[in-house]
Amino acid sequence: MKIAGFTFIRNAIKNDYSIVEAITSILPICDEFVVAVGKSEDDTLGLIKSIPSNKIRIIETVWDDTKREGGQTFALETDKAYQAISPDVDWAFYIQGDECVHEDDLPVIRQSMEQYAADEAVEGLLFHYRHFYGSYAYVAVSRRWYRREIRVIKRHPQVHSYKDAQGFRKNGKKLRVKLIPAHIFHYGWVKPPKGLNNKVRNFTQFYHDDAWLAEHVPADYEFDYGNAERLTKFEGTHPAVAIPRIQAQDWPFEFDPKVLRSRMSLRRKILQKIADLTGWHIGEYKNYRLL
Repeated sequence: MKIAGFTFIRNAIKNDYSIVEAITSILPICDEFVVAVGKSEDDTLGLIKSIPSNKIRIIETVWDDTKREGGQTFALETDKAYQAISPDVDWAFYIQGDECVHEDDLPVIRQSMEQYAADEAVEGLLFHYRHFYGSYAYVAVSRRWYRREIRVIKRHPQVHSYKDAQGFRKNGKKLRVKLIPAHIFHYGWVKPPKGLNNKVRNFTQFYHDDAWLAEHVPADYEFDYGNAERLTKFEGTHPAVAIPRIQAQDWPFEFDPKVLRSRMSLRRKILQKIADLTGWHIGEYKNYRLL
């Protein structure tokens, strides 16, 4: 069984992406790792080259910044990395530049790959998500945050990244997947306020035109941590590769649960209550077919 990791990245230093942690968190179970490095305004290429592993293969790309509808650029770059994977790979492990996997989960991920390798009905593996927010000590747990997503797929020429690269499809159809007891640690919202100002501006430019950006995310835009809705204290352990970054956190993070809740509409409060009581997430987006 051969496993390939793959990802894409651009301006990792400028935007403070934890791409090195992302790659190295899953590198131990990968036989090769393809990184599509977009032409950057910083030394992202040098950063990736500095990772001490002969498993890593870099392809240099140029992003098409005109593909703004629905974040198409992210999917296009994901596909470039995916298509560069060796043809004899069985499983492809996708990870984004602000994600990480705990070393304790690697054995069960590999075991699941072995278990379903010969099962033609299974086209991918579905992961649970932990969305850290504001601080490495808090996790966002409301309905606005996706609970699960595909991160491991069986290599097939007809599989492509879907929409803004959150998931995948095969011949335009949702993949059939198995949910496994492993988590993706999502750190994209763990930044100081100034860093999140930049994140929102940089991220939304791949979804909207300049007029929309000027109106909704002006140069003086200030992020206020108001979109979490609900946070809980994280009581577990973080991936070992992320510990140095976590220990370097140098900004305070405080929030008022009542203020966060007050920003939820009545409809969202009702739907959240139903989810809490029954586990049923009404209207939840699922870009997969759970087996």
